[in-house]
Formats: sequence, C-alpha cells, structure tokens
Amino acid sequence: MLGAIAGDIIGSPYEFNRNNIKTTDFPLFSERSRFTDDTVMTFAIADAILKTIPERGMIPDENVFAEAVIDSMHELGHAYPHAGYGSKFVLWLAHYQRTPYGSCGNGSAMRVSPVAWAFDDIETAEKFAGLSAMVSHNHPEGIKGAQATASAIFLANAGNTKAQICEYISEKYGYDLTRTLDEIRSGYKFDATCQGSVPEAITAFLESTGYEDAVRKAVSIGGDSDTIACIAGGIAEAFYGGVPEETAREVIIRLDGRLQDLLERWYTWLAGGDE
Repeated sequence: MLGAIAGDIIGSPYEFNRNNIKTTDFPLFSERSRFTDDTVMTFAIADAILKTIPERGMIPDENVFAEAVIDSMHELGHAYPHAGYGSKFVLWLAHYQRTPYGSCGNGSAMRVSPVAWAFDDIETAEKFAGLSAMVSHNHPEGIKGAQATASAIFLANAGNTKAQICEYISEKYGYDLTRTLDEIRSGYKFDATCQGSVPEAITAFLESTGYEDAVRKAVSIGGDSDTIACIAGGIAEAFYGGVPEETAREVIIRLDGRLQDLLERWYTWLAGGDE
C-alpha cells in the first residue's frame, strides 16, 4: 500500500497536461508534493479491510465488505474534502450516495492495492477488488481496471516474473502490454479512464529496474501522472520487496497524524499483529 501512496505523492506535482513532464529526470519530492484523492481512497479501502477482516486471508461477507468500503470512503472523503476528487465522485460524496454511478474512471484502480495484500489466493483478491470498485465504479472497464491492478500486485508479491505477470494480465484482461513506454509517451494525453491509464501504468512497471525507476517511468508518461504512478508504485512495491527507506520517510512526513496511524495499523495487521 505504501508503494501506491508514494507514487501518488511523487506524481502529484505533474498531474494534468499543463504540468506533465515527459522525462524521468525530475525531483522525486518537492514542496509541491502532496497526497491526493488516490491516497485518501487507498486508505479508505485499507480501513474497510481492517474493519471487516479480523486476520489476513479470512474471507468476509461480500455485502458487509461492500458496505464497509462505502462507509470508509464517505468518512475519509469528508475528512479530506479538498484532495482532488473527480467531479462525479464529489457529488457521490456530497450526497452520501450508496449506489454506483457507472464510472469507468481510474479511481477504482488507484485505490485497490490493499485488497491485493489481504487474501491468500488470486481468485479471492480479484473478487474483492471487483467489489471495491463496484460500489462506485460499476462500469465493466472500472471493475476490470481494479481487478487487473490487484492481480498484478498479487502476482508480483507471490514471486512471479514480469513475463508471467504480463502474460496473465494480457490474457485475462485483454490489455495491450506490447507497446513500449517510448511509443506510449510521445502522444499520450490526460486520460482518467481505467482503459486509458491502467495498461500504461502496468507497462511502466514492466520496464522498470526498481521501485523508484517504476514511479519515475510512470510519471514520465504524462497524463494523470499521480494515478499512473500510484498504480505502478503499488505493483513495484510488491515486486521489489518494498519502498526504499528514504522514500518512505518522505512519504510519511507528508501524511497527517490520522493517516500515519492508519498506515501503522495496516502494516501491523498485515504482519499478523493485533491492529
């Protein structure tokens, strides 16, 4: 989860076409680096897991889990109202909606990383990734984006090679992962849909040589930089065995006390402790 949050914060100064950079040569952190809605909603999913799954690997009731996701998204969304949510999600929060609105946006993929760590088999992880998406992003592409992202993280954490991850995602979810970053980067524009950003984020991970390199490559694509880096960072954390210590420190100091506490409780739970 920290890998996704770090990607969000690192990518935050470069979001939108007007701020995009098409290079990997940029300061990893600056005074403009901040957490956005990607981080807040990632914490919301983690919070829902903590509330519904006593121990890692246990399978909660699907309806109970979905309701907890909605509750946590509303709770944290209203606690951090200026994090940069999309316009439809702003309305969803404002009206305390509990029904989805058909979105295929990449919000479902950016927030899903905790689900990939919570279960012992990929089928269950995919199922609950879908449930975490469907409470708001119930368009088939919104669901697919969350499931593909969770699958990549699960497979990376399980020790699969990049070739195996690529093959699984390509065959099961139909994403084109044959394009190189150079081919993507040249004409890429802001695209907040799952189908227009999740394959690009996965490709950034596939071409990377380490965690930091994955995030830098994700940001260099342009477009919705913080979300692309969030998705790529979540996969890279699992594949490369964590987030570099210096990067983690820079991330944690940019979180407030509430989010720092939730992060600590998440990793305590993940390690099998009493959260």
